[in-house]
Amino acid sequence: MGAVPQVASPEWYRLTASRTESTLGTGNEAAAMSETIQILIVLLAVVASVALAARRLHLPPSILLVVVGTALALIPGLPSMELAPEVVLLLVLPPIIYWSAVSMSWREFRFNLRPISLLAIGGVAFSTLVVAAASHWLFRMPWPIGFVLGAIVSPPDAVAPLAIARHMQIPRRILVVLEGEGLANDATALILYRFAVAAVSFGYFSPGRAFGQFAAIVAGEILWGIAVGWATLRLRQWIQYPRIEIAISLLTPFLAYWPPEHLGGSGVLATVTAGLYVSWNGPQLISAATRLQGVIFGDLVIHFVEGLVFLITGLQAHALSAGIHESSISEFALSAIIVSAVVIVARFIWTFPTVYLPRWLFPPIRRTDPSPPWQWPFAIAFTGVRGIVSLAAALALPLTTAAGQPFPERDRILFITFSVILATLVLQGFMFPAIIRALGLANAGRRELEHDRNEEHRARLQAVEAAMERLDEIAAQRKWSEDAILPVRATLRNRLAHLHNLHDGDEIHGKLAECREEIELQLISAERQRVNELHRAGEVKDEARRRIERELDLREAYLANQRSAD
Repeated sequence: MGAVPQVASPEWYRLTASRTESTLGTGNEAAAMSETIQILIVLLAVVASVALAARRLHLPPSILLVVVGTALALIPGLPSMELAPEVVLLLVLPPIIYWSAVSMSWREFRFNLRPISLLAIGGVAFSTLVVAAASHWLFRMPWPIGFVLGAIVSPPDAVAPLAIARHMQIPRRILVVLEGEGLANDATALILYRFAVAAVSFGYFSPGRAFGQFAAIVAGEILWGIAVGWATLRLRQWIQYPRIEIAISLLTPFLAYWPPEHLGGSGVLATVTAGLYVSWNGPQLISAATRLQGVIFGDLVIHFVEGLVFLITGLQAHALSAGIHESSISEFALSAIIVSAVVIVARFIWTFPTVYLPRWLFPPIRRTDPSPPWQWPFAIAFTGVRGIVSLAAALALPLTTAAGQPFPERDRILFITFSVILATLVLQGFMFPAIIRALGLANAGRRELEHDRNEEHRARLQAVEAAMERLDEIAAQRKWSEDAILPVRATLRNRLAHLHNLHDGDEIHGKLAECREEIELQLISAERQRVNELHRAGEVKDEARRRIERELDLREAYLANQRSAD
């Protein structure tokens, strides 16, 4: 097999360039740019509105955004909006993957590496094979085309299921496995996708060479991700300036993703590795000021990026339906229904052996990690919804092969991919809460949550006790006067007493702690109101008001966090 082609073909770039030149030739560059900005603002407004509606309806915003986008796309007279696959694969995917990896616990990821790998690598490969076989035998697709379709629709998207699962408090380990699979499965799918596209374009395929390239890509991307994570963390530690550090954190996913992607890999695995490295080593090397600003900024960016992506995914319905001939609608619809059923069933067939077979074959695994109840793998299997990576890969299919012939079955692959996304994301997404309740997993993780809160409470107590021990050491050195040390000691003792009261088994103490927090919140409100009055009266300058306001905001956020944890 020759060199693995890039996702976007030269024909796509020529098509884009010709459109751009025609636009520039009209002399309406400013008008076109203004229209683009207006559309983007409208889309952001729709994202915000749908997110609010989803919160009121207790639904994941991603599902509702796809439904709204599809409904808008089918309204007659509205302009068609096409999603450039390069935007998703090169600009949108890296930061989403990176921030998810940074938020992931490396310890939990490593502990669950076996099920995550079996799902993210084995499950994707199995789904690709099953879809290829079904397409070949039922639709008479050539095997290479079937593998292209299988690689496109094989990677599940965990965003919507995770939002539902967290809200319903299912067991923590299911969440970790789903989140870890969602980080790694795109890498497997995109690599298989490249191999399959190359086989169609060049007309031949070497399994042995493909396996060697796959192993080299995996090893190379892991090493590159570690190098990027190590280098960026040391650079941020050396800079020690929050705004520049945040800028570096925004560039990190692209630095991890682009070089492997350009060299024929996927870039996903390198980005995941860099994110996990930063997650594990970042607390020792990133300053508190950077964390406070970076977490808020990152969450906001990812929220709107994901929202736009899901909304635009739904908006592709118009562009995709426009390329389908009326004579092909029934044939394409039947193909879409069958492939949707195949990918759903294939995940169930793979998941149960993945969970139980290793424990049956290897007693050490069974002793250290007993088999979970059947409801766990059923819940994992039911979360196989497809998302934006599948759509971007389908849109990135070349228009022609290396021989200059039209790429076979391209329109059918696009239609099937969008249908699978719609069927799995909407139908399975809406059914998932009922399935969790029927399996008895709703609130099953409450005991784990209580255990985590107890661990957190013990950590807080030990942290304050360590601070008091350090204060005793400082007092013994007599570098500072007792008048300076006494107020600090009193503050630490108050914090320690407050922590004891929060976790006291006596119900009266728990209610007293809640009352104390409510009183403090009302006092903060009074302080803020008084400071604003002084500011309006000209007795406090803006800079001083902002500093006081930030301190009050941090105190209020701390109390709100305490109440939500308890």
